Amino acid sequence: MTTPHRRATRATLVAALATTTLALLAPVAAQAQAQAQAAAGYPSKTIRFVVPYPPGGPTDLMARLLQPELQSRLGQTVVIDNKGGAGGNVGSAEVAKQAPADGHTLLLAASGPMAVNGSLFKSMGFNALTDLAPVVQLSAFPLVLEVHPSTGITTLKDFIAQAKAKPGGFSFASAGSGTPQHLAGEIFGKAAGVKLSHVPYRGAGPALNDLVGGQVPVMFDILGSSLPHIQAGKLTPLAVTSAKRSPQLPKVPTMAEAGLPNFEVTGWHGIAVRAGTPEPVIAKLNATVNAIFKDPAFRQKWEALGTPVVAGSAEAFGQLIRTESVRLGRVVRESGASAD
Repeated sequence: MTTPHRRATRATLVAALATTTLALLAPVAAQAQAQAQAAAGYPSKTIRFVVPYPPGGPTDLMARLLQPELQSRLGQTVVIDNKGGAGGNVGSAEVAKQAPADGHTLLLAASGPMAVNGSLFKSMGFNALTDLAPVVQLSAFPLVLEVHPSTGITTLKDFIAQAKAKPGGFSFASAGSGTPQHLAGEIFGKAAGVKLSHVPYRGAGPALNDLVGGQVPVMFDILGSSLPHIQAGKLTPLAVTSAKRSPQLPKVPTMAEAGLPNFEVTGWHGIAVRAGTPEPVIAKLNATVNAIFKDPAFRQKWEALGTPVVAGSAEAFGQLIRTESVRLGRVVRESGASAD
C-alpha cells in the first residue's frame, strides 16, 4: 500500500524530472525556432555562387545556367564568383572555412574536391565530409572512351585485344591526375586487365586538342566536350561509362554492353554550403533547385550540356559524396597518383 509520504516523494521526483527535461529541451527548441526564423527570412541579401574553376568549363556553364533561375525564384541577386586553383580546392576551401554558414554563399561542388582530392593532395585546407553540407546533386556526366581514327579501332573488344597485345603501348590523355578522365582510365585498366600509360594535361581542353590532333591516341572525356568532334568524325567513340546509353550517342554502347559489366564512372556536381547552415535554409535551396529542374525548357538546356537532370534530396547527395570518397580514394591510392 502506498503511503502519503511515498506518494509525495514520487510526485516530487516526477516534478523534478519534468523540470530537468524542459531545461534540456529548451535550448533545442530555441535553436529550432532560430533556424525557422532564419529560413523564413532567407535569402536576405545577395547570394555568392562560388565556382572553384576558371570560367568557360562545364562546371562554370552549369552555374551560369542556374544563376538566373535561382535569382528569379529566390528573389535576390546571385553573383557567380570563379575561384580556381589546386584542382578546385581553393574555392571549395574558401566556402568551407571562410563563408558565413547562412546559405548566402553557395559552392558548385565537383567530384574532385568533394571526393577525390582528399587522397590526391597532402593537404586541402578543408574536409569535404565535415566542413561542407550537401544541398543537392546537379549532374552525373557520362564519360566516353574515344580513340583517334588513325588507330583503326572501332570497338571496345578490339581496343582491349590490342592493348593486351601491347602492354603500356597505348597512352591515354586526361585533364590531370585525379580528374574523372584519369580515374576512368585507371578503373578501366583494372577491369579490362590492360596496362595503359597515363598522360596528364593541365586541363581537359589541351588534352582534347592533342587527342583530336593525333598526338595521343586515347582519352576518356566528358561527353558534352567531345560530342562535336565525334559528330565531325574526328574521334571514334567506343563506349560510354554510364549505366545507360546516352541520348546524344544512341548507337554507342555502354561499357557493360560492350563487355565490361558493372563498369560505371561519371563526373558529378552539386551544390554545397558551409557546415552549420540551418537545415530549413538547406531545405529551401534544395526545393528551389528541384523546382527549377521540373521546368521542361530548363531541362532541355541542361541536358544539352551532356548530363541528365539529377536533383533529389540533400541526403542522397551526401550519401553519394561519402560512397565516392571511399571508392575513388582507393583508386587514387592504388594508382599512385599525387598532386604534391
